[in-house]
Amino acid sequence: MDQRILGQQGLAVSAIGYGAMGTAVGYGPTDDTESIDAIRRAHDLGVTHFDTAEMYGWGVGEHLLGQALAPIRDQVTIATKFGFTPSYAPNSQPGHVREVVDNSLRNLGVDHIDVLYQHVHDPAVPVEDVVGVMAEYVQAGKVNYLGLSNTTPDNVRRAHAVHPISVLQTEYSIFARQSEAFFPVLNELGIGFVAYSPLARGFLSGAVQPRTAYGESDFRQHIPWWAPENYDANVEIVNQLTELAASKGATLAQLSIAWLLAQKDDIVPIPGSRNPKRVAQNVAAADIVLADADLAKINEIAPHGGIAGR
Repeated sequence: MDQRILGQQGLAVSAIGYGAMGTAVGYGPTDDTESIDAIRRAHDLGVTHFDTAEMYGWGVGEHLLGQALAPIRDQVTIATKFGFTPSYAPNSQPGHVREVVDNSLRNLGVDHIDVLYQHVHDPAVPVEDVVGVMAEYVQAGKVNYLGLSNTTPDNVRRAHAVHPISVLQTEYSIFARQSEAFFPVLNELGIGFVAYSPLARGFLSGAVQPRTAYGESDFRQHIPWWAPENYDANVEIVNQLTELAASKGATLAQLSIAWLLAQKDDIVPIPGSRNPKRVAQNVAAADIVLADADLAKINEIAPHGGIAGR
Protein backbone atom coordinates (compact mmCIF):
# COMPACT_ATOMS: atom_id res chain seq x y z
CA MET A 1 0.00 0.00 0.00
CA ASP A 2 1.13 3.54 -0.69
CA GLN A 3 2.49 5.55 2.21
CA ARG A 4 1.39 9.03 3.23
CA ILE A 5 3.39 11.61 5.15
CA LEU A 6 1.67 13.19 8.13
CA GLY A 7 3.21 16.44 9.28
CA GLN A 8 6.74 17.64 8.76
CA GLN A 9 8.52 15.59 11.41
CA GLY A 10 8.90 12.36 9.42
CA LEU A 11 5.76 10.37 10.29
CA ALA A 12 5.09 8.01 7.37
CA VAL A 13 2.13 5.61 7.51
CA SER A 14 0.01 3.49 5.21
CA ALA A 15 -2.65 5.40 3.26
CA ILE A 16 -5.31 3.51 5.23
CA GLY A 17 -4.84 2.77 8.92
CA TYR A 18 -6.76 0.69 11.44
CA GLY A 19 -8.93 2.13 14.22
CA ALA A 20 -9.15 -0.30 17.13
CA MET A 21 -11.93 1.23 19.25
CA GLY A 22 -14.45 -1.41 18.24
CA THR A 23 -12.23 -4.21 19.48
CA ALA A 24 -12.92 -3.08 23.04
CA VAL A 25 -15.97 -0.84 23.27
CA GLY A 26 -18.84 0.89 21.53
CA TYR A 27 -20.22 -1.51 18.96
CA GLY A 28 -21.66 -4.44 20.87
CA PRO A 29 -20.06 -7.70 22.04
CA THR A 30 -16.44 -8.31 21.11
CA ASP A 31 -14.39 -11.42 20.38
CA ASP A 32 -10.69 -11.02 21.16
CA THR A 33 -9.60 -13.85 18.86
CA GLU A 34 -11.49 -12.41 15.91
CA SER A 35 -10.21 -8.92 16.69
CA ILE A 36 -6.58 -10.07 16.76
CA ASP A 37 -7.14 -11.90 13.48
CA ALA A 38 -8.57 -8.71 11.98
CA ILE A 39 -5.65 -6.59 13.16
CA ARG A 40 -3.10 -9.03 11.78
CA ARG A 41 -5.03 -9.36 8.53
CA ALA A 42 -4.87 -5.58 8.15
CA HIS A 43 -1.10 -5.69 8.47
CA ASP A 44 -0.84 -8.57 6.00
CA LEU A 45 -2.66 -6.36 3.50
CA GLY A 46 -0.28 -3.42 3.96
CA VAL A 47 -1.71 -1.45 6.88
CA THR A 48 1.09 -0.10 9.06
CA HIS A 49 -0.72 2.41 11.30
CA PHE A 50 -2.86 1.27 14.23
CA ASP A 51 -4.84 3.55 16.53
CA THR A 52 -6.17 2.99 20.04
CA ALA A 53 -6.74 4.95 23.28
CA GLU A 54 -6.80 4.56 27.03
CA MET A 55 -10.56 5.17 26.91
CA TYR A 56 -11.17 2.10 24.75
CA GLY A 57 -11.89 -0.26 27.62
CA TRP A 58 -9.59 1.63 30.02
CA GLY A 59 -6.51 -0.30 29.01
CA VAL A 60 -8.26 -3.37 27.58
CA GLY A 61 -8.06 -2.08 24.01
CA GLU A 62 -4.41 -1.09 24.34
CA HIS A 63 -3.50 -4.48 25.78
CA LEU A 64 -5.30 -6.30 22.96
CA LEU A 65 -3.67 -4.18 20.25
CA GLY A 66 -0.25 -4.60 21.82
CA GLN A 67 -0.74 -8.35 21.93
CA ALA A 68 -1.83 -8.47 18.29
CA LEU A 69 1.08 -6.35 17.07
CA ALA A 70 3.84 -7.76 19.30
CA PRO A 71 5.30 -10.05 16.60
CA ILE A 72 5.49 -7.17 14.10
CA ARG A 73 6.09 -4.20 16.40
CA ASP A 74 9.04 -2.91 14.40
CA GLN A 75 6.96 -2.83 11.19
CA VAL A 76 4.11 -0.61 12.41
CA THR A 77 3.28 2.69 14.04
CA ILE A 78 1.03 2.70 17.11
CA ALA A 79 -1.00 5.68 18.23
CA THR A 80 -2.81 6.10 21.54
CA LYS A 81 -4.56 8.88 23.44
CA PHE A 82 -5.08 10.30 26.93
CA GLY A 83 -7.45 12.89 28.31
CA PHE A 84 -10.56 11.34 29.86
CA THR A 85 -11.64 10.06 33.25
CA PRO A 86 -13.74 6.87 33.55
CA SER A 87 -16.80 9.14 33.82
CA TYR A 88 -15.82 10.60 30.41
CA ALA A 89 -14.96 14.01 31.80
CA PRO A 90 -11.87 15.69 30.30
CA ASN A 91 -8.70 15.50 32.38
CA SER A 92 -5.37 16.68 31.02
CA GLN A 93 -3.86 17.73 34.31
CA PRO A 94 -0.08 17.10 34.08
CA GLY A 95 -0.05 14.39 36.74
CA HIS A 96 -2.92 12.56 35.08
CA VAL A 97 -1.25 12.77 31.66
CA ARG A 98 1.95 11.23 33.02
CA GLU A 99 0.03 8.46 34.78
CA VAL A 100 -1.96 7.55 31.68
CA VAL A 101 0.98 7.61 29.28
CA ASP A 102 3.06 5.42 31.59
CA ASN A 103 0.14 3.00 31.83
CA SER A 104 -0.29 3.02 28.05
CA LEU A 105 3.33 2.04 27.53
CA ARG A 106 2.80 -0.92 29.87
CA ASN A 107 -0.57 -1.89 28.40
CA LEU A 108 0.78 -1.87 24.86
CA GLY A 109 3.94 -3.69 25.94
CA VAL A 110 6.18 -1.21 24.09
CA ASP A 111 9.14 0.98 24.96
CA HIS A 112 7.80 3.89 22.92
CA ILE A 113 4.52 5.18 21.47
CA ASP A 114 4.73 6.37 17.88
CA VAL A 115 1.94 8.96 18.06
CA LEU A 116 0.57 10.38 21.30
CA TYR A 117 -2.67 12.38 21.16
CA GLN A 118 -4.52 14.53 23.62
CA HIS A 119 -7.89 12.84 23.12
CA VAL A 120 -10.09 15.83 23.90
CA HIS A 121 -9.58 19.48 24.82
CA ASP A 122 -9.59 20.13 28.56
CA PRO A 123 -10.83 23.67 29.26
CA ALA A 124 -9.22 23.54 32.71
CA VAL A 125 -5.67 23.13 31.36
CA PRO A 126 -4.07 25.42 28.74
CA VAL A 127 -3.09 23.40 25.70
CA GLU A 128 0.42 24.85 25.96
CA ASP A 129 0.82 23.13 29.34
CA VAL A 130 -0.54 19.85 28.01
CA VAL A 131 1.84 19.83 25.05
CA GLY A 132 4.70 20.70 27.38
CA VAL A 133 4.08 17.45 29.29
CA MET A 134 3.72 15.48 26.05
CA ALA A 135 7.03 16.91 24.84
CA GLU A 136 8.75 15.50 27.93
CA TYR A 137 8.05 12.02 26.56
CA VAL A 138 9.46 12.95 23.17
CA GLN A 139 12.62 14.19 24.84
CA ALA A 140 12.83 10.97 26.85
CA GLY A 141 12.53 8.84 23.70
CA LYS A 142 9.21 7.33 24.81
CA VAL A 143 7.06 9.12 22.18
CA ASN A 144 7.97 9.89 18.58
CA TYR A 145 5.26 12.27 17.35
CA LEU A 146 2.56 14.42 18.91
CA GLY A 147 -1.06 14.90 17.88
CA LEU A 148 -4.32 16.48 18.98
CA SER A 149 -7.86 15.15 18.71
CA ASN A 150 -11.33 16.65 19.21
CA THR A 151 -10.06 20.18 19.69
CA THR A 152 -10.25 23.56 17.92
CA PRO A 153 -8.21 25.19 15.14
CA ASP A 154 -6.97 27.78 17.65
CA ASN A 155 -5.72 25.05 19.99
CA VAL A 156 -3.89 23.42 17.10
CA ARG A 157 -2.08 26.67 16.40
CA ARG A 158 -1.25 27.28 20.08
CA ALA A 159 -0.01 23.73 20.59
CA HIS A 160 2.16 23.79 17.48
CA ALA A 161 3.89 26.93 18.79
CA VAL A 162 5.10 24.93 21.83
CA HIS A 163 6.14 21.71 20.06
CA PRO A 164 5.60 20.54 16.49
CA ILE A 165 2.26 18.79 16.06
CA SER A 166 2.41 16.13 13.36
CA VAL A 167 -1.23 15.16 13.09
CA LEU A 168 -4.78 16.10 14.00
CA GLN A 169 -7.35 13.36 14.44
CA THR A 170 -11.07 13.96 14.35
CA GLU A 171 -14.23 12.60 12.76
CA TYR A 172 -14.50 12.96 9.01
CA SER A 173 -16.64 11.19 6.43
CA ILE A 174 -19.09 11.87 3.63
CA PHE A 175 -21.66 12.21 6.43
CA ALA A 176 -19.53 14.34 8.80
CA ARG A 177 -17.88 17.37 7.19
CA GLN A 178 -17.20 19.63 10.20
CA SER A 179 -13.49 18.80 10.17
CA GLU A 180 -13.02 20.71 6.93
CA ALA A 181 -12.92 23.87 9.07
CA PHE A 182 -9.46 22.73 10.25
CA PHE A 183 -7.96 22.47 6.77
CA PRO A 184 -6.69 26.07 6.47
CA VAL A 185 -4.61 25.89 9.65
CA LEU A 186 -3.43 22.35 8.91
CA ASN A 187 -2.31 23.38 5.44
CA GLU A 188 -0.59 26.48 6.79
CA LEU A 189 1.33 24.61 9.51
CA GLY A 190 1.98 21.42 7.56
CA ILE A 191 0.02 19.12 9.87
CA GLY A 192 -1.44 15.82 8.68
CA PHE A 193 -4.95 14.55 9.30
CA VAL A 194 -6.25 11.20 10.55
CA ALA A 195 -9.97 10.63 9.95
CA TYR A 196 -11.78 8.53 12.49
CA SER A 197 -15.24 7.06 11.84
CA PRO A 198 -14.68 7.25 8.06
CA LEU A 199 -17.75 5.08 7.57
CA ALA A 200 -19.95 7.37 9.69
CA ARG A 201 -19.99 4.95 12.63
CA GLY A 202 -21.41 2.27 10.37
CA PHE A 203 -24.00 4.25 8.43
CA LEU A 204 -21.75 4.03 5.36
CA SER A 205 -20.71 0.43 5.96
CA GLY A 206 -23.32 -1.06 3.64
CA ALA A 207 -25.00 -2.81 6.57
CA VAL A 208 -26.82 0.00 8.36
CA GLN A 209 -29.86 -0.96 10.44
CA PRO A 210 -32.42 1.05 12.43
CA ARG A 211 -31.47 2.12 15.94
CA THR A 212 -33.73 -0.58 17.42
CA ALA A 213 -31.43 -3.26 15.99
CA TYR A 214 -28.55 -2.21 18.26
CA GLY A 215 -28.02 -2.89 21.96
CA GLU A 216 -28.54 -0.28 24.65
CA SER A 217 -24.79 0.20 25.12
CA ASP A 218 -24.17 0.79 21.41
CA PHE A 219 -22.97 4.33 20.60
CA ARG A 220 -25.41 4.53 17.71
CA GLN A 221 -28.28 4.83 20.16
CA HIS A 222 -27.23 8.44 20.69
CA ILE A 223 -26.23 9.55 17.17
CA PRO A 224 -28.69 11.82 15.33
CA TRP A 225 -28.23 10.05 11.98
CA TRP A 226 -30.15 7.13 13.50
CA ALA A 227 -32.90 9.24 15.08
CA PRO A 228 -36.33 8.19 13.74
CA GLU A 229 -36.92 11.60 12.16
CA ASN A 230 -33.60 11.42 10.24
CA TYR A 231 -33.09 7.74 9.52
CA ASP A 232 -35.13 7.35 6.32
CA ALA A 233 -33.59 10.44 4.69
CA ASN A 234 -30.11 9.15 5.47
CA VAL A 235 -30.93 5.72 4.09
CA GLU A 236 -31.96 7.42 0.84
CA ILE A 237 -28.54 9.14 0.71
CA VAL A 238 -26.92 5.76 1.30
CA ASN A 239 -28.98 4.17 -1.49
CA GLN A 240 -27.79 6.78 -3.99
CA LEU A 241 -24.18 6.45 -2.88
CA THR A 242 -24.43 2.66 -3.11
CA GLU A 243 -25.65 2.97 -6.69
CA LEU A 244 -22.69 5.19 -7.54
CA ALA A 245 -20.29 2.77 -5.84
CA ALA A 246 -21.70 -0.13 -7.83
CA SER A 247 -21.05 1.78 -11.05
CA LYS A 248 -17.39 1.90 -9.98
CA GLY A 249 -17.29 -1.80 -9.13
CA ALA A 250 -16.97 -0.88 -5.45
CA THR A 251 -18.88 -1.24 -2.23
CA LEU A 252 -20.36 1.72 -0.37
CA ALA A 253 -17.63 1.43 2.28
CA GLN A 254 -14.91 1.43 -0.36
CA LEU A 255 -16.40 4.47 -2.07
CA SER A 256 -16.55 6.28 1.28
CA ILE A 257 -12.92 5.57 2.11
CA ALA A 258 -11.76 6.43 -1.42
CA TRP A 259 -13.61 9.76 -1.10
CA LEU A 260 -11.56 10.62 1.98
CA LEU A 261 -8.29 9.68 0.30
CA ALA A 262 -9.19 12.00 -2.58
CA GLN A 263 -9.72 15.07 -0.37
CA LYS A 264 -6.06 15.72 0.51
CA ASP A 265 -2.76 13.91 0.08
CA ASP A 266 -2.12 13.93 3.83
CA ILE A 267 -5.40 12.41 5.03
CA VAL A 268 -5.34 8.88 6.44
CA PRO A 269 -8.68 7.24 7.30
CA ILE A 270 -8.70 4.63 10.06
CA PRO A 271 -11.68 2.33 9.53
CA GLY A 272 -12.03 -0.34 12.18
CA SER A 273 -13.60 -3.76 11.82
CA ARG A 274 -13.38 -6.90 13.89
CA ASN A 275 -14.12 -8.98 10.81
CA PRO A 276 -11.03 -9.97 8.77
CA LYS A 277 -13.06 -10.14 5.55
CA ARG A 278 -14.44 -6.65 6.09
CA VAL A 279 -10.91 -5.42 6.83
CA ALA A 280 -9.81 -6.74 3.43
CA GLN A 281 -12.70 -4.94 1.73
CA ASN A 282 -11.83 -1.67 3.48
CA VAL A 283 -8.16 -1.88 2.55
CA ALA A 284 -9.06 -2.47 -1.11
CA ALA A 285 -10.41 1.09 -1.19
CA ALA A 286 -6.81 2.28 -1.56
CA ASP A 287 -6.91 1.06 -5.16
CA ILE A 288 -10.06 2.96 -6.13
CA VAL A 289 -9.56 6.18 -8.07
CA LEU A 290 -12.45 8.65 -8.09
CA ALA A 291 -12.73 11.05 -11.02
CA ASP A 292 -13.75 14.66 -10.56
CA ALA A 293 -17.21 13.72 -11.83
CA ASP A 294 -17.51 11.07 -9.10
CA LEU A 295 -16.54 13.55 -6.41
CA ALA A 296 -19.03 16.08 -7.77
CA LYS A 297 -21.78 13.45 -7.76
CA ILE A 298 -21.05 12.57 -4.12
CA ASN A 299 -21.30 16.22 -3.16
CA GLU A 300 -24.57 16.46 -5.07
CA ILE A 301 -25.99 13.45 -3.21
CA ALA A 302 -24.80 14.58 0.23
CA PRO A 303 -24.03 18.31 -0.02
CA HIS A 304 -24.12 18.83 3.73
CA GLY A 305 -23.24 15.34 4.90
CA GLY A 306 -25.71 13.14 6.72
CA ILE A 307 -29.06 14.47 7.89
CA ALA A 308 -28.78 15.14 11.63
CA GLY A 309 -31.86 17.27 12.26
CA ARG A 310 -32.19 20.99 12.63
